[in-house]
Amino acid sequence: MKVALIIKTADGGRWTLPHIDELRGRGHEVVAVLPPGSEGQLRKALHDRGVDVVQSAFDFRFRPSPSTLLGLLRLRRQLRAVDPDVLHYHLYASALAARLAALGWDVARVHMVPGPLFLESPLIRTVERFLCRLDDVTIGGSEHIATLYRGIGLDEERTPAIPYGVDVERFTPPSAAYRAASRDALCVEDDTFVVSMVAYVYAPKRLIRPGRGVKGHDVLLEAWREFSRDRPDARLVLLGGGFDAAGAAHKRRLLERFNVAADRTVDWHDSVLDVRDCYAAADCSVSPSLSENHGAALEAAAMGVPSIVSDAGALPETVDPASGWVVPRDDPAALAAALREAYADFRAGTLARRGEAARERAERLFAQGPAARAVADTLERAVRRRREHRAGAR
Repeated sequence: MKVALIIKTADGGRWTLPHIDELRGRGHEVVAVLPPGSEGQLRKALHDRGVDVVQSAFDFRFRPSPSTLLGLLRLRRQLRAVDPDVLHYHLYASALAARLAALGWDVARVHMVPGPLFLESPLIRTVERFLCRLDDVTIGGSEHIATLYRGIGLDEERTPAIPYGVDVERFTPPSAAYRAASRDALCVEDDTFVVSMVAYVYAPKRLIRPGRGVKGHDVLLEAWREFSRDRPDARLVLLGGGFDAAGAAHKRRLLERFNVAADRTVDWHDSVLDVRDCYAAADCSVSPSLSENHGAALEAAAMGVPSIVSDAGALPETVDPASGWVVPRDDPAALAAALREAYADFRAGTLARRGEAARERAERLFAQGPAARAVADTLERAVRRRREHRAGAR
């Protein structure tokens, strides 16, 4: 079969690559439709694999103007020229564009949803209640997302839950030498309790929690103030720059608000080429998001690092009582209390056992290979059902 992958980013979305590799390994053809414009990490990875890339005639921006309709019509012509058996799309703007461009067209449609944030807008959720019925299958990137779609009217058969997963071959518990080198790079001693947060900084959204960054950096920094007051032997390492110019501006505001430059227990670095160095140095990972799918907790778990996660979205799926903690979202006091528990485990020498449990859980539930195979199975099944329906209508 031929798959048209439609995604509104040329830089992010690299979690689609295992799916593409699995599909091509089965002999299927994949054509990627990406936004027009500059190069990005996803575009480069696709070129390196020899995947055909089409530069979309539509920029995935929905403005009330004739140019939006014209762009969608041009996208429709492009997709018709590709002549796929299935349209496979990720991210909400991509889903809107693919659905509208394919209206009235007898082609299988599979939407895979990487995060629940857009469904937290009452307006978007109302619209999606109707538009999601244009999809043959809506894959939830977590049980939480699949449940949300069942709540707006789709049945269980059309809403499988398949995680994007984590590469458990690439993200592995560090050797003693690797851990020591990573901690040396941060200038921390063996007995320093190191907490990490790995996440881009996203600017506040207008329609959802206005004024708040969705990743919860402010919640963690507030909790850390309380936690670290009497613990100079603890270090918070935040890794992640602004996702875009607006995100960078929001990060600057956070740095000023919490006076990070004057806090010797906090280091905040922009994104690096290999996030594994940060996990290798960490004793505990924190994901304090206000909205999230599985997020960085899976990478931390695969590297044997226990996590403290908020109860937002699918984050509670990433830990159990043996491997981490779940705290109420947007609750700095509860997060500080969990940090104190993790610190006590670290001092008692029992925190590493939680890391071992986290690794086992990642391998068992979130390994990228089985997840990619499940996505490919779902696409094949959608195409097969569409063909059977077409044949039965003759």
